[in-house]
Amino acid sequence: EAPSPALDAATRKAMGEQAVALARAVGYESAGTVEFIVDRKRKFYFLEMNTRLQVEHPVTEMITGLDLVEQMLRVANGETLPLTQDEVSLDGWAVETRVYAEDPERGFLPSIGRLDRYLPPVELAGRVRVDGGVEEGNRITMFYDPMIAKLVTHGPTREAAIDRMADALDAYVVRGVRHNTGFLAAVMAHPRFREGRLTTAFIDEEFPDGYTPPAPAGIVRDRLVAVAVVVDALAGARNGVSTPLRPVRPGDERVVMLAGEAVPVTVTGGGADWTVDLYGRDVALASVEWRPGAPIFQATVGGSDISVQVDRTRIGWRLAHRGVEAAAVVLTRRAAELARLMPEKVPPDLGRFLLSPMPGLLVSLAVQLGQPVKAGDELAVVEAMKMENILRAASDGVVKTLYAAPGASLAVDQVILEFE
Repeated sequence: EAPSPALDAATRKAMGEQAVALARAVGYESAGTVEFIVDRKRKFYFLEMNTRLQVEHPVTEMITGLDLVEQMLRVANGETLPLTQDEVSLDGWAVETRVYAEDPERGFLPSIGRLDRYLPPVELAGRVRVDGGVEEGNRITMFYDPMIAKLVTHGPTREAAIDRMADALDAYVVRGVRHNTGFLAAVMAHPRFREGRLTTAFIDEEFPDGYTPPAPAGIVRDRLVAVAVVVDALAGARNGVSTPLRPVRPGDERVVMLAGEAVPVTVTGGGADWTVDLYGRDVALASVEWRPGAPIFQATVGGSDISVQVDRTRIGWRLAHRGVEAAAVVLTRRAAELARLMPEKVPPDLGRFLLSPMPGLLVSLAVQLGQPVKAGDELAVVEAMKMENILRAASDGVVKTLYAAPGASLAVDQVILEFE
């Protein structure tokens, strides 16, 4: 982001002067990026210099109005810079996120596959910018960095820029690979991030047990419940036929099962304007824009323009908003009573298998059939996205079966070996 919430004007000026001094000392005449690390007392220390622009350069462009790539090319052509440092002014705030094909719930391991659906948010001059290099139908492979795009937003204040980023992430549709837009949206909503109390240990400190999407709560929960019942009503009206779950119609009473919670609601209205009564509170949805099959539901809810991602499931909907991803099923009151009696399916025990945590190349196996292993022993090495990942035993055991050999291309969760 720019400006940095960790710096004041004096520190920023001193840091800039040191960067210029370094460039002069080596006779450097082009765009370059000098990196520093800053402590809590705003003392800064040289880290490294890159003789190029960095991935983060758009935040500088957004708050200065300068095209740094153009200036780099002009300097390379022998021209002089058209302004002095004193003439550089900072306007507002800019935030950039990197949209990656990775799975935050699996320790941010890379994800590969075809982009079955790819709809970046609408770019708005000076407010929302998408620097992307992919299109719908492209494949994300294991051989390159999994960055899909850089998403940049600008606002008059830091809070406004963050809110605009959250809106843009809600409208960023990526299907076919796992991605990090939900995680990024959760970070935008995190109190510590919004306060600007940041360190390089932010993720380790705030998600010590790994990242799990937040559960629906508060205003986000109310929005998702209301969207679920309206989407179900619109889909039912479009179908014009009954289904086993009897789609909701205006005035009907229904129960929305959202992430395991049963929420009784009554819905009235139709077309572009609806009212959903939940727990005695009316949630109004105006200017509703959605049709069955569309991945984005847009409406004005409680005076706020929101976007919710919508995917059809076998019996309901998968909704995503502000980093929250939840399954929703809209039922009649009687169907909801019966649903509570349904047994829960117990997932299979996969503890005796070593599964590939990511798609990649099996570089080597460190064990043989019948070999005893101890917890922590190396079992295999899987290479993906130019990195080798060592897989280790979670507990003691004996190797019973090998299902893959070195050189094999592995899919995520593919079995590599089995223990007795």
